[in-house]
Amino acid sequence: MSTSSRPEADSLVGAIDQGTSSTRFLVFNAKTAELISQHQVEINQSFPKEGWVEEDPKEILQSVCECMERTSEKLIQLNINISNVKAIGVTNQRETTVVWDKETGEPLYNAIGDCSPLGPSVPIFCLQSPTSQPVWLDLRTQSTVEKLIKKTPGKNKNHLKDKTGLPISTYFSALKLRWLMDNIESVAEAVQTNRAVFGTVDSWLIWCLTGGKNGGVHCTDVTNASRTMLFNIHTMQWDPELCKYFDVPIEILPEVRSSSEIYGYMVCNEYCLGDQSAALVGQMCFKDGQAKNTYGTGCFMLKNTGVKPVMSDHGLLTTVAYKLGRDQPVYYALEGSVAIAGAVVRWLKENLGIIKSSSDIEKLAATAGTSYGCYFVPAFSGLYAPYWEPSARGIICGLTQFTNSSHLAFAALEAVCFQTREVLDAMNQDSGVPLSQLQVDGGMTANKLLMQLQADILCIPVVRPSMSETTALGAAMAAGAAEGVCVWTINPDGMTSVTSEKYQPKINPDGESSDQFFVPNNLELWLHLHKLTIPP
Repeated sequence: MSTSSRPEADSLVGAIDQGTSSTRFLVFNAKTAELISQHQVEINQSFPKEGWVEEDPKEILQSVCECMERTSEKLIQLNINISNVKAIGVTNQRETTVVWDKETGEPLYNAIGDCSPLGPSVPIFCLQSPTSQPVWLDLRTQSTVEKLIKKTPGKNKNHLKDKTGLPISTYFSALKLRWLMDNIESVAEAVQTNRAVFGTVDSWLIWCLTGGKNGGVHCTDVTNASRTMLFNIHTMQWDPELCKYFDVPIEILPEVRSSSEIYGYMVCNEYCLGDQSAALVGQMCFKDGQAKNTYGTGCFMLKNTGVKPVMSDHGLLTTVAYKLGRDQPVYYALEGSVAIAGAVVRWLKENLGIIKSSSDIEKLAATAGTSYGCYFVPAFSGLYAPYWEPSARGIICGLTQFTNSSHLAFAALEAVCFQTREVLDAMNQDSGVPLSQLQVDGGMTANKLLMQLQADILCIPVVRPSMSETTALGAAMAAGAAEGVCVWTINPDGMTSVTSEKYQPKINPDGESSDQFFVPNNLELWLHLHKLTIPP
């Protein structure tokens, strides 16, 4: 953990970073962007059936409470007054779906308790849940997707793309909400009696932290709304036709706001950005053409396309990047989403047991220095960009008697890099202007072998900031810059420069390398293997 050892009198901004595999609360100096203190708690996932991925809402909310409490204690140990925290931003896993009862203040099937706050008299509500919520990786809606696509003209999965920027896919929230309404009796009953409200994780957390049933704010921001398939990215409103298409009552949806404005009050104010949009802001990709790639549970490359949405012809998503204020323009992005990145490391640890911790994979892969012809396509949740094929399944091939765990570990890292290469190629084709370097962030970027592999496979430099918590930083920036707070100035030309580490490609155009970790450019073979994962 990176913390400051000296007292800090400047204004501070907190950020709740609620991701798929962990929750963190981080506090930044609003003038210098220095990370002052943080705490992290891992989140468990359950897989009750093949293709199903669930998380316990109780654990998510309790993890937020614990992280805020522990970080507050660390600030006190640093002789920092927690009243210096002027605002709190929220960044979150985007498509994960929650439904709760607005009258009782309970998520369906749940009870409410109390948890420790940032300040002495601020209510933060904890959630008790005997059930779980569908996570963005979940595939249970595949049959629903197939039925909807069959009904569209020409059986076209891009039928709604003009309004949403998205293909009809298991990835997005509307399909998960539809499944809950069709299959969970208590959800259907609450919808029929006008008690149910829907939200992604940001909506649920903000509602709880601002009072829950006692005046909690039911809202989301434009970036999270744009991932539901119910939101028109041109009008910037919930779309009645889309709601009718999915048979979702528009009344259960949260109010949509900008990414940088006061939503409600705890001790501090709250603001919101979807996790990948927050990383784009944290990487200061404010200009048309700038891009970043985040390596977390999945892998997400976003390229700023300015104030006009660009529709992809090569399997990418068109999404809302950010709207930093009520009266500020909306910026859009092209996005390439990869379902499995860090999750493949977790699979090697939990399912195969070849590593004891996620950080062990770098050392294990380095002992081989090559995959020795072993290839790994981790299509555990189907294939996302650029294929959008939920029926795909993973494969490992090229095994010989010589193949061992180190080769498999290396192949897993290569898999992350090859998937990123596919997305980058699609992005370059859509934009017509190839990226000259790739800015990266996320937990996996601590793996230096992975970063060098990525530079070699992309054939362009990979740039990693020394402070890798750019997702939380982006949420803090949006919070601190909001009207009514104004402790953070978002001016790319005037901001403190961020030190970074650059990985140069070590493979020349002839495919030769002086480095011990020689990576042959077998992208064509990789593309062929991807096609083999899709059932005929």
